[in-house]
Amino acid sequence: MEKWECTVCGYIYDPEVGDQDNNIAAGTSFEDLPEDWTCPVCNAPKDLFVKRE
Repeated sequence: MEKWECTVCGYIYDPEVGDQDNNIAAGTSFEDLPEDWTCPVCNAPKDLFVKRE
């Protein structure tokens, strides 16, 4: 699964880990995150994330 990086603060969303602080289970792909999900560090919206190579 691909990792995604917040362009505001550098937080990395790793689907293998999920986002436990926001009740996102491990194994949840970035595309399957709710549209209103925001970065758990800086609250940036999903559209400010870029796919990491």
